[in-house]
Amino acid sequence: MSLLPPWNESQPLRCLFVRNMVLDAHIGVFAHEQGVTQRIRVNVAFGVPDSATLDVGPDDLGRTVSYERVVLLVRELVAQGHVALVETLAERIAAGVLADRRVRITRVRVEKLDIFDDAESVGVEIERRNPDA
Repeated sequence: MSLLPPWNESQPLRCLFVRNMVLDAHIGVFAHEQGVTQRIRVNVAFGVPDSATLDVGPDDLGRTVSYERVVLLVRELVAQGHVALVETLAERIAAGVLADRRVRITRVRVEKLDIFDDAESVGVEIERRNPDA
């Protein structure tokens, strides 16, 4: 995931991110994936409105979205139980991040680790926009 995703937005956005969360998840469609956990890696980037000026804003959490909220959301969704597809988990994470109306756009990557000996990971990356923004 790039640090500053190429979001084509008319309003300046601040890119916040949670990078490389590794969790044990109940995930997969195949019989050998049922009843066991697999390591996944989750990356979330999200854009919130920013100022186009060079002014330094107030040093106050109220002007941004807390990373902790996103980390807790991902943990909660993974803990809810078995999910067949990484796509479904990514969509649930994106919907949860966009529930905060200050978030204009999010990009979520979910990767299954340890699947193929000759590949670091397999997975999906999605991008979703807040329809009300």
